[in-house]
Amino acid sequence: MGGSGQRGFTYLAVLFVLAIGSVALSGMATLWSLEEQRERERALLFVGGQYRQAIASYYAHTPGGAGQFPRALHELLEDRRTTPPLRHLRGPYADPVSGQAWGLVRTPDQAIAGVYSVAAGAPLQRANFDEANHAFHGKRRYADWQFVHAPHRTRELPAVFLPVP
Repeated sequence: MGGSGQRGFTYLAVLFVLAIGSVALSGMATLWSLEEQRERERALLFVGGQYRQAIASYYAHTPGGAGQFPRALHELLEDRRTTPPLRHLRGPYADPVSGQAWGLVRTPDQAIAGVYSVAAGAPLQRANFDEANHAFHGKRRYADWQFVHAPHRTRELPAVFLPVP
């Protein structure tokens, strides 16, 4: 009889170890998920900044100096307004958070002044942004992180979603 009681104790010990291991793995998965979201947010800040800089460069290199926004994102890749054509952006970056087309911030005449992520959900980072992104402080949605070049504006432009061609 002593042998069967020992087996029962061993069985309970194994179940206890498995339960502890499951809880530990669950905690690690949560931490990994949060770190993955932080990494996507860092990528979003970088890529969105690249688009903002490219739009600013496009605007600054308008022939005649009048300042003009692009009508389509592909114009940032090859600006044919000058000879030779200028490349304001290295390549068509994807939205690192949603993996979908960028939302576009349009000017009143429907040119592109900026981009934003169409990802659902709330960002983890809500403070401690650099100077270029200080307007993101306290924003509760990714769509509120608008990477806009506004040379003569102090207010944000309204966001309009249009898929990238």
